[in-house]
Amino acid sequence: MTFEELNLNKPLLRALTEAGYTSPTTIQQKVFSVMMSGKDVCGIAQTGTGKTFAYLLPTLRQLEFSKDRLPQLLILVPTRELVVQVVEEVRKLGAYMTLEVVGVYGGGNIKVQMEELKNGADIVVATPGRLVDLALNGSLKTKAIKKLVIDEVDEMLNLGFRTQLKNILDLLPQKRQNLLFSATLTDEVESLMQTYFNNPVRVEAAPVGTPLENIEQLAYYVPNFYTKVNLIDLLLEQNEDMSKVLIFVATKKLADQLFGQLELGFLNRIGVIHSNKEQNHRFNSIKQFHEGTYRILIATDIIARGLDVAEVSHVFNFDIPETPENYIHRIGRTGRADKKGIAISFITEKDKELQEQIEDLMNYKIPILPLPEKLKISDILTPDEEPLIYMKSIEMKLPRRDSTGGAFHEKIAKNQKVNVRRDHAKEKMQKYGRPIKRSGKK
Repeated sequence: MTFEELNLNKPLLRALTEAGYTSPTTIQQKVFSVMMSGKDVCGIAQTGTGKTFAYLLPTLRQLEFSKDRLPQLLILVPTRELVVQVVEEVRKLGAYMTLEVVGVYGGGNIKVQMEELKNGADIVVATPGRLVDLALNGSLKTKAIKKLVIDEVDEMLNLGFRTQLKNILDLLPQKRQNLLFSATLTDEVESLMQTYFNNPVRVEAAPVGTPLENIEQLAYYVPNFYTKVNLIDLLLEQNEDMSKVLIFVATKKLADQLFGQLELGFLNRIGVIHSNKEQNHRFNSIKQFHEGTYRILIATDIIARGLDVAEVSHVFNFDIPETPENYIHRIGRTGRADKKGIAISFITEKDKELQEQIEDLMNYKIPILPLPEKLKISDILTPDEEPLIYMKSIEMKLPRRDSTGGAFHEKIAKNQKVNVRRDHAKEKMQKYGRPIKRSGKK
């Protein structure tokens, strides 16, 4: 099937042709007619299968011109990076349409975003927290919204946006089309749909956990952090085809450590991105990687969902993710748009249980490669890798209570002071044998 066989208008077809897109992906084909019918939709598809275009094509096809410039389409996404990317995709597809799109997210200047909304917008792309702020201060008018898209809803809930999502759903007009897209369908997502959606049609492109066919998966058993660093160094040196490499690590601390180890060898050709980095740094790092200035980008899972960079040649799992679904999201950053990709994982002894969970989810055994002969195996461990030392607890023998005196002792007789009302006349009688009286002065 080609895009021309779908019920698209000429401006959209022209934009797709100029962008080099000819055929819709599975999820785009399956979801198009259902969305055009006006029914609520729950779209389930893996990362990298074209979910963004799957909801943009039918919603832009049905977008009506409005002089008021009040938002008709609201798209909610979990991260700032994804806001920027969806806005770019809307502008790409709407190049020959009269529409205004505004992206709003936390960390950006709220006054600038308020001014953009005041000037008018047909489409708003937002993170939940900032959207609630703008709706409550009156900057965002919701009365004209006809369609709501919630993208990567499972990740949104994982990031703690439950309350904001429910507040947003309560603020929107009752008569609207709800469109939910996700890579995984959890019980919490099901509960959300039952409460707020109207009999949604479930459209599934592939079973959750199915590995993408155009991604070759490989793995090495590696003992520790510094050996992993040596292995990445060696592989990047030996393989020039590793032209655009995305490295996923478990924590922000590890991301900075790995960047410190590789920075000198790839000066000005490596970047790092995680939630502790400033917003401008994050956007700039993605831009440099996208344009090819950076050969390597080190990242935490924060961008496993939201990063859409063309032609990522290799994805490295420097650490195995604790959630098996996150492995699917990570490797889905390569092999996009029917192109081939390679995902390489480094597995330590403690990661083998996680490896089994991932393989069970995918129903696929990841091939294990032997370590290269030239690889230098390091014996040095990081503080986090060093085994915990348990000190033997020595019990002190306490003396028996009956063998020692009490903590407090009775005072001797002369120190036992008692407040007594003294009878001075009686005391003098006892001392002198007669009462002593003071005589008056003459």
